[in-house]
Amino acid sequence: MDLPPVGLGTMGIDDSATVEAAIDVGYRHLDTAQIYDNEAVVGDGVADSDVDREDLTVATKLWVDSLAGADVRAGTEASLDRLGLDAVDLLYVHRPRGDYDPETTLSALDDLRADGLARNVGLSNFEPDQLERAREVLDAPVAAHQVEFHPYYGDRELLADAQEHGYPLVAYSPLIGGEALDDPVLTDIADAHDTSAAAVSIAWVRSHDDVVTVPKASSVDHLRANLDARSLTLSGAEIDRIDDIEREQELFPE
Repeated sequence: MDLPPVGLGTMGIDDSATVEAAIDVGYRHLDTAQIYDNEAVVGDGVADSDVDREDLTVATKLWVDSLAGADVRAGTEASLDRLGLDAVDLLYVHRPRGDYDPETTLSALDDLRADGLARNVGLSNFEPDQLERAREVLDAPVAAHQVEFHPYYGDRELLADAQEHGYPLVAYSPLIGGEALDDPVLTDIADAHDTSAAAVSIAWVRSHDDVVTVPKASSVDHLRANLDARSLTLSGAEIDRIDDIEREQELFPE
């Protein structure tokens, strides 16, 4: 998929006005999930916006209790009902566990795509061998793979897989759960650019080929700032400084 470089992560957003504001300031990729318990909030924000539905990419994720082959369609229809949409642009397997079975789960997702309920099928939090098996089963190419990726954590093998097979890696938690704001390296580089550490963290994520990101924000100022990070370009030396940060922290381990 040709996804915008910066989309909106909605985990924790419980006000449709925030989603509407994000669309109004320029966001065109909205990312939610069944487990976030806010698909209706995202749907209301889409409905209230003046932007045409076809100009938006709306993504959601099936949780582990909706992944049995017999449950995929019902789970997806429930998500569509909450979103108030006839189809979702990108439907992910949130995590390959619980009732997940490559053959039955992914075959059911292929059927949903063929029937027009999901325009593209994505994966999330998969390991390289699981990605390979999914490619063998799915009729269509993997449209995207969403994983945790930020200056404190990122699986380079997963990045290489995305680059080799030509799909976007969608980076969640690019602001390290808020810790980017206080990191001394990120804040120092931010001062040099007269910007925020959040923008620097987003720019570092985006400096990798085939990577887009979905930071969360609630205020209009932060929504705009995260989106404006698209125009920030870091030097090679600055990227190297961030690469050399001696801290590893995975926020959402399996």
